[in-house]
Amino acid sequence: MSTHQNDKKVPDALLLDSQLCFALYSANLAMNKLYRQLLTRLGITYPQYLVMLVLWERDDVTVSDIGERLFLDSATLTPLLKRLEAAGLLLRQRSRRDERQVVVTLTAEGRALREKALSIPESVLCASDCDLTALKNLKGQLEQLRDNLNR
Repeated sequence: MSTHQNDKKVPDALLLDSQLCFALYSANLAMNKLYRQLLTRLGITYPQYLVMLVLWERDDVTVSDIGERLFLDSATLTPLLKRLEAAGLLLRQRSRRDERQVVVTLTAEGRALREKALSIPESVLCASDCDLTALKNLKGQLEQLRDNLNR
């Protein structure tokens, strides 16, 4: 127990600095701030960047495939895709095989944006001031935590 305001005893488990959720939340805020600075020159937001990463990895995919990869539902994803389409970076079309599905394809401009984004991972590595092995280990631990929490 720790003593804080008004000499009340606060269980250590309830201290802000003891919370894993707060460490993740505040690290996420810092990471988003960094990405906001890096992505300004690309003219896209962090969530849009995530969509573009999926498409640079594998073009011509369904909206539901993108949603699965990013853990986003279509209500969240559709506005992102509409803005990226309005920016000329991708096209959305009904699938010829199944008209219920929408297929997303990069435009030439969307493919060209990939070249401008190549320096972003290195910039994040430098800003983190961590070595690559430590970051890969942390990433693996966070993925395991995410998977455990999603069960």
